[in-house]
Amino acid sequence: ADCRYTCHQECRSLIQLDCRRCQSQLSPEGTLLPARGQNVAQTVEEEKPEPPTVQEIKQKIEKYNAKVTNCLLMKLNDDGTYTGFIKVHLKLRRPVTVPAGIRPQSIYDALKDVNLAEMTDKRTSFYLPLDAIKQLHISSTTTVSEVIQGLLKKFMVVDNPQKFALFKEMRKDGQVLFQKLPLTEYPLYLRLLAGPDTDVLSFVLKENETGEVEWDAFSIPELQNFLMILDKEEKEKIQQVHRKYERFKQRLQQTLKEARSKPG
Repeated sequence: ADCRYTCHQECRSLIQLDCRRCQSQLSPEGTLLPARGQNVAQTVEEEKPEPPTVQEIKQKIEKYNAKVTNCLLMKLNDDGTYTGFIKVHLKLRRPVTVPAGIRPQSIYDALKDVNLAEMTDKRTSFYLPLDAIKQLHISSTTTVSEVIQGLLKKFMVVDNPQKFALFKEMRKDGQVLFQKLPLTEYPLYLRLLAGPDTDVLSFVLKENETGEVEWDAFSIPELQNFLMILDKEEKEKIQQVHRKYERFKQRLQQTLKEARSKPG
């Protein structure tokens, strides 16, 4: 009432205050007491769901494959793991760093696990095509972290994987929702649960959130390049706003002109 302190109902037992008004409501243990007639939500530890059994996975895979309209089926292995395909949309707004003067990776290089990026120290930056799509064949044990590293390797991107994050894109009530996936999540299991329809669920590779990027991992030239890009984007945004309101101003002037030319 006096200090205007606000907290969640579930956090009341953890709060200690020196406010006089609040002191009158404190229990001997020094925690806030609930007001009379007020329902205080109890903190209940959520139990983690049990992992699905092999039989449940088999049923889900059969149901999934029944909806597949192409040859990209999931396959159950004898050890209980399974393999399948996911498509990842690359929506990167910033340039990536790749080796300079290196030919594209061939099938032979991929099979022999040859890393062409390690063959030269020369680097260059360029923009990947907007909304490029890459199809990956992965296992149920493949994590988000491994998917990100695999995508970077396929495009010979030598940037730190921490610069990127994998999101799941969902459509609900006409809205597009993005949710960042933890590095330990299994994308193929999410694909299995959602079904093969990419309108229900799709995966997107984007730049990591700024607050979670470890900037110490970047070199000075990279950081300077980021500043140049941000400065360029800021100027483009300013120009967009100017053009928007200039068009609005012209429409208003035209409307006023037409109104004045009308009799009465």
